[in-house]
Amino acid sequence: MKPSTPLFSLLAFPLVCLLAVPGATTNAYAADDDDAFRMAAIVDAAVKPVIEQHRLPGMAVGVTVDGKRYFFNYGQTARQGGRPVTKETLFEIGSVSKTFAATLAAYAEASGKLSLQDPVSRHLPALRGGIFDKVTLLHLGTHTSGLPLAVPERIDSESGMVEYLSAWRPTYPVGTHRVYSNNGIGLLGAIAANRLGGPYSELIRTIVFEPLGMKHSHFRVPADRQADYAQGYTATDAPIRMKEGYLWEPAYGIRSSSGDLLAFIEANMPGARIDDTLRQAIARTHVPRFRAGPITQDLIWEQYRYPATLQQLLAGNAAILRAEAANPIDVAAQSRQPAYLHKTGSTNGYSAYVAFVPDKRIGIVLLANKAYPVDQRVTIGYEILSRVAERTKP
Repeated sequence: MKPSTPLFSLLAFPLVCLLAVPGATTNAYAADDDDAFRMAAIVDAAVKPVIEQHRLPGMAVGVTVDGKRYFFNYGQTARQGGRPVTKETLFEIGSVSKTFAATLAAYAEASGKLSLQDPVSRHLPALRGGIFDKVTLLHLGTHTSGLPLAVPERIDSESGMVEYLSAWRPTYPVGTHRVYSNNGIGLLGAIAANRLGGPYSELIRTIVFEPLGMKHSHFRVPADRQADYAQGYTATDAPIRMKEGYLWEPAYGIRSSSGDLLAFIEANMPGARIDDTLRQAIARTHVPRFRAGPITQDLIWEQYRYPATLQQLLAGNAAILRAEAANPIDVAAQSRQPAYLHKTGSTNGYSAYVAFVPDKRIGIVLLANKAYPVDQRVTIGYEILSRVAERTKP
């Protein structure tokens, strides 16, 4: 592969499934597994009221506890003519996709292809001599570049993007404020793919999906998987699916399953059996980089000192799209602290949430095929992981 590749070509009682190791089903319904039934009670208590309140057509929940996987599936893939939701049902995961882009960028750095301290203009020579001499790749991956949320709809080419970026001026000095940006992570993903010498989607497949056994994750759903692709619904129950836009793949482009995302979460845990370069890359995405209001911003992941309170998580979520003064963290001076990491994701008809505590080796995935409030996703995840942590205390 050569780095000359064009830069931008680049949610009733649930069925329960318990997996002890990746790909090994120990009991399809876990009928004799006391842990699974206790877990089902915890998940039901948190999830069912929200399913009923928002009339969610379907929901998939995955929980991992020290490598043991639990799956709880509710409802159907569509209101009419759907299938029962399973751990292989495909949902749009929205901005959870950004964590994969961050992983790819960190992988490129661990492979010696770039440094997160590089100015963007080093990798986009057309932007030399302007503001992108000051904007670094780290700024792109931590929402501190100042770039706005969305790519203008009129942009559909690399030349159009370069023209837009050349004319753009930040509202705040670079690196001083956290401003949530699809633009930033999209640009970072494209640059990482270019330095690694391949199309973005193909690199995610070969570097992340395949090594982690993520067989039910796609950017575009193949024809033979369409029946497993849940139909999304807006908050007012209108059917809808993702609209692709420029740089959509790194920003919000992945369709995935609860089983696959749980595998990804487990790869983010200590002791994961993965390639050394991928391990280094994932570890780099967990490094705290900026403090912005209630949020400690890692490379895309949002981090809170563990044990966090629900109020802290909700305060962070309330600030997610608000410009917040950002203060850089001296990584070398930081002592390592247990952390709660999470990321929300939304498209107009789908809702996603992932959270995990590496030191406790616990994590959760929530996927639904209808839009419902992010605060409720954060609350469900927090309540379940808090109960799980109580049960796993030595």
